[in-house]
Amino acid sequence: MTATKVLFLVLDGISDRPCSSLGGLTPLQAARTPVLDRFAAEGICGIMDTIAPGIRPGSDTAHLSLLGYPPERYYTGRGPLEAEGSGIHMTPGMIGFRCNFATVDENGRVTDRRAGRIHETGPLSAAIREGVDLSGLEVGFRFESGAGHRAALAFEGELLGDRVTSNDPKKEGVSPLPVRPVGDAPADEKTAAVCNEFLRQAHEILENHPLNLERLEQGLPPANLLLIRGAGRMGHFEPFLERYELSGSVISAATLISGIGMVVGLEYVPVPGTTGSVDSDLDAKVRAALRELGRNDFLLMNIKGADEAGHDGKPEQKRDFIEAIDAALEPLGAIEDCLLVICGDHSTPCSVKDHSADPVPLVIRGEGVRTDRVKHFDEISCAEGGINRIRGLDLMPTLLDLINKAHKYGA
Repeated sequence: MTATKVLFLVLDGISDRPCSSLGGLTPLQAARTPVLDRFAAEGICGIMDTIAPGIRPGSDTAHLSLLGYPPERYYTGRGPLEAEGSGIHMTPGMIGFRCNFATVDENGRVTDRRAGRIHETGPLSAAIREGVDLSGLEVGFRFESGAGHRAALAFEGELLGDRVTSNDPKKEGVSPLPVRPVGDAPADEKTAAVCNEFLRQAHEILENHPLNLERLEQGLPPANLLLIRGAGRMGHFEPFLERYELSGSVISAATLISGIGMVVGLEYVPVPGTTGSVDSDLDAKVRAALRELGRNDFLLMNIKGADEAGHDGKPEQKRDFIEAIDAALEPLGAIEDCLLVICGDHSTPCSVKDHSADPVPLVIRGEGVRTDRVKHFDEISCAEGGINRIRGLDLMPTLLDLINKAHKYGA
């Protein structure tokens, strides 16, 4: 028999480099992962460069590549994808930005680029939508909260460009930067001016918002500044259904990943209790995945907490969260008529606290799939598997062939 459906599970930032505090093992090697190891033993394994060897992938470019959309053709910046995932319907030509709620002190210096990793910023976003007025610049805007301290912004109007800088100084103790055009194109100059006016008005609104005054009383950093970056112009994406003849959905607490799924035509499935952090309700996410496989051919599911621990440089926390992931995945072992595909989107080494170009582990398990001799799911064991080493763009064609959806090349 041949499987007809695909559950594509991306363990965001799961792979790593040897950590001295873990005895020279990676967090994935150090973790107890009986379920992932069983999937590796029952499937075929390999390692994967989601973009290409030596290229450090972003989560955005990596997921586009994994879905078979070449980033060099489709990627215009993270902003439009983040905006779509935050609930802003992006139409071609709109300019999108990813945002952080941040904190500045009375001297205008950034003291926390994530405003204490604030959650529940809906009232702040509502105040910005109600209070900011860009009509004098003949520009409309949309602003929505994302997960945690994140948000998204989009502009719509005539003669807008996307080649502008960020106001994010990328460090604390200094003032935010003015947004500037990259070059002298009038459209980019206009967008820079629009950004600076939006940021000025938003700061005035946030500075005196009751939620921030309450945070100050509680000794918490107020979310009184917006940092914007990742400008991009929304383009056109060939619908997933037309490209692959598969209906699909996406489950992710990360608005970026939800946005990528949505712009290619995957249906977004919200799951209460999922946060994108190590406190996420993984059991709820797995239950939702099993329900989705009953009505769609393809499901993209992202689990992000290991990436956050890597960015924070916490190998023990990353190891422990990987063990929590493993326990939550146990019900997936009973699915039938479905390829189970598990991989990372990039490595996030705790020693680097950022993405690296190290390849990620990959396993494909399901009816009719060849198996190899790999018994453990980790960066080193999977490198000995039958898939060998592939690129992210090679994965969807491989999966289509395994579910008998590939078209013959030649007679």
